[in-house]
Amino acid sequence: MTQQIIIITAALFGMLSVIFGAFGAHALKKILSKDQLHSFEVGVKYQMYHAIVLLVLGFNSDFVSTATYWCFTIGIILFSFSIYGLVLSDAKGRKLGFLGPVTPLGGLLLVVGWLLLLLQNL
Repeated sequence: MTQQIIIITAALFGMLSVIFGAFGAHALKKILSKDQLHSFEVGVKYQMYHAIVLLVLGFNSDFVSTATYWCFTIGIILFSFSIYGLVLSDAKGRKLGFLGPVTPLGGLLLVVGWLLLLLQNL
């Protein structure tokens, strides 16, 4: 994976995290329950944490493998975006239940990304 692709991916995820965080704090605060808003915020936080990790790895591309990049990237999409979908669909009264099992798969990919990062730098 090239340094440029990693940095662009990190920047996109970081930018979207800020947008979604602002959206949650302002527009959604009035329509979501406290539990729903908390879940939405968890998705935003994990997306931003991993965007920062990708950014650091992009500037230190000797420390990242293609597998690590894809674990973090797909993990963010599956974990955070499934939470967004679950929360927003639940708020509209049409919860997309099929997204429920997607969230832990995304979390597992994030964990594997961290494990790969650890193993390749021992």
